[in-house]
Amino acid sequence: MNFLHYELTAGPDDLIETKLDAAANVRLLDQANYNRYRRSESHTYIGGYVKVSPYLVKPPRYDKWHVVVDLGGGAGSVNASVRVLPHAAKTGARLG
Repeated sequence: MNFLHYELTAGPDDLIETKLDAAANVRLLDQANYNRYRRSESHTYIGGYVKVSPYLVKPPRYDKWHVVVDLGGGAGSVNASVRVLPHAAKTGARLG
């Protein structure tokens, strides 16, 4: 399984911004669901197939988070960058 992985800490006042150079699956996972993802087991995440960059997501709670970017087994490649925008959720930014 090929994927890009980013680990960060964020909470509900923050936004997580993912910039992509091609359409891809973007998943925001907590530790337990990231472990399930790595084992190819059923898992819960926030996100989905993203066609428009940047993609913004608000974490539901303060925690350590994993952002995974993959092509769902499809051919091709994707480059991504991920960062936390501190306190950006309070500004009313549009979420993806």
